[in-house]
Amino acid sequence: MDILYLLLPVSLLIFALAIAAFFWAMSSNQFEDLDRQAYSILHDCTPKTDKTVQKQNND
Repeated sequence: MDILYLLLPVSLLIFALAIAAFFWAMSSNQFEDLDRQAYSILHDCTPKTDKTVQKQNND
C-alpha cells in the first residue's frame, strides 16, 4: 500500500509530461502535413527538368 504514495505522483507526472508534449506538438504545427511524407516514398525525389518533361511528352 505504501508504494501507491510513490506510484500515483509519478504516474501523474508522466501523464502531465505527455499532455504537455502533445500541446507543444500541436502549437508547433507538427501535425500540419501528414500526407506529404507518406507519399514521398512513392515518388521519385529528383526534380524533373524541362528536357525530361519534353522527352516524356514526345514518347
